[in-house]
Amino acid sequence: MGKNVTTDAPAIDYRALLEKEKSDLLTKLNELGYGEVHGLEYDANFADSSQVTAERGEVEALAGQLKEALQQVSDALAKLDNGTYGICESCGNPIEEARLEAKPTARQCIACASRK
Repeated sequence: MGKNVTTDAPAIDYRALLEKEKSDLLTKLNELGYGEVHGLEYDANFADSSQVTAERGEVEALAGQLKEALQQVSDALAKLDNGTYGICESCGNPIEEARLEAKPTARQCIACASRK
């Protein structure tokens, strides 16, 4: 005879996912030489050739993307704190769990996000 087993999978710990993402982003910014107060910090002897200038521009662009992602993580953590995490900012419906698991910083449900 088969047992009637109920398996309730544990809820996803979105806070842990977001905190890990925050830590990873801060590590990447630190590796790029991003200082929290002054932005990107370069050595005083940093050459100013066109190649170095181009590379510096790429690093600054990457740092900008990482900072934007870090802001999204901070916003999601704030939503967890105020009880609005997982609610679509456009339609007010719950964001699908699979979407939140794949992208914990999602601000919209799939339907609203696909309308962009």
